[in-house]
Amino acid sequence: MINEIKQDGDARMQKTIEALENAFSRVRTGRAHPGMLASVMVNYYGADTPLNQVASVNVEDSRTLLVQPFERSMVQAVDKAIREADLGLNPMTADVIRVPMPALTEETRRDMQKLARSEAENSRVSIRNVRRDMMNDVKDLAKEKEISEDDERRASDDIQKMTDKYISMIDGKLEKKETELMAV
Repeated sequence: MINEIKQDGDARMQKTIEALENAFSRVRTGRAHPGMLASVMVNYYGADTPLNQVASVNVEDSRTLLVQPFERSMVQAVDKAIREADLGLNPMTADVIRVPMPALTEETRRDMQKLARSEAENSRVSIRNVRRDMMNDVKDLAKEKEISEDDERRASDDIQKMTDKYISMIDGKLEKKETELMAV
């Protein structure tokens, strides 16, 4: 019983870390990376389709993304989708689409840092909520006399250690992202 609760909690905490990594990939640093365009949706024959399904996105150099639509007829639609995605990007279109990254100002870097901290705090709250759920499940088992008080105490200690491990992972990822953001 306790092991099932721990495994479920561990899986939920791991999903929180994955969600944080996904959120951090959308926070723009000074360098170009394909994940920046992951949220762009292109009108592909009447249906909104993710950009990576209608074009390949590669890094040309540290400040430029190269977007190559799989169909030549999609160049204008992809260009329009990037412009309308509200990412502050201004693509240059020819046979392929080059998306230069504007340089980040100090103020923009600070805003991105605040956004990263906010995402990290949301993840910490999520981890704590998982811990609370796990602790409640263990206490319910103890109330129903399915486990002993010693087992309850050991499980609580293990859950706290697991929580501390994931919180420190979040802090490490935040520190790395802040370093990336402040690097000129």
